[in-house]
Amino acid sequence: MNDTFASGGRGRRPAWRLVASVCLAAHLAGCGIAPRSSPAMQFDLGPAPAASAPGLPALPPVSIADIGVPNWLDRPLMYYRLNYDNPMQPRPYASSRWTMAPAELIEQRLKQRIVSAGGIALSASDGASNVPVIRIETDDFIQVFDAPGRSAGQVTLRASVYRGRSLLGQKTVARTVPAPTPDASGGARALAEATDAACRDLIVWLGSLPLQAAGAQGAPAGR
Repeated sequence: MNDTFASGGRGRRPAWRLVASVCLAAHLAGCGIAPRSSPAMQFDLGPAPAASAPGLPALPPVSIADIGVPNWLDRPLMYYRLNYDNPMQPRPYASSRWTMAPAELIEQRLKQRIVSAGGIALSASDGASNVPVIRIETDDFIQVFDAPGRSAGQVTLRASVYRGRSLLGQKTVARTVPAPTPDASGGARALAEATDAACRDLIVWLGSLPLQAAGAQGAPAGR
């Protein structure tokens, strides 16, 4: 019987020396002598649209309040969900991040879309008076896997529009776009397309609401 951890006998390595060697290797790796891991890859929603999509209305001035998100989406982590394994558990990618929190990405893209369609998009902090306020809650902004090699970007937004304390309308938009690859990069592309589509849906709906105050129906929307 050849027991490496047995004491006594010549030519055998005492157990404490083996343990010490393992501990030393672990310590050196922790001190940075081992190669460092690569920095996290960062993604955004891509370039702003160069021109308006056909059929989008030019909105009168609207104010967009800070977009609400669940607590788990309040950081720039990129999340995915395995519907075939545990669909109730959102999981973050270990080495991929958004450049900013999802709420900021969505707000930025919605404003870009409104402006590119010839409308005016303001922030709540601008303090404009007598301007409708759009409040949006993000129910979903995640990459979902139905199978190990098949995923999609899923975006769900709930919008409410107010003038003062009067509710002008509410709408939920949901878009799902297949990811070109089953990884973080593919998820980022799919979520960018899904966000663009959701923003287009919102703008078309906003164009159907009485956004202009009484007496301002003839006033042109600025660009």
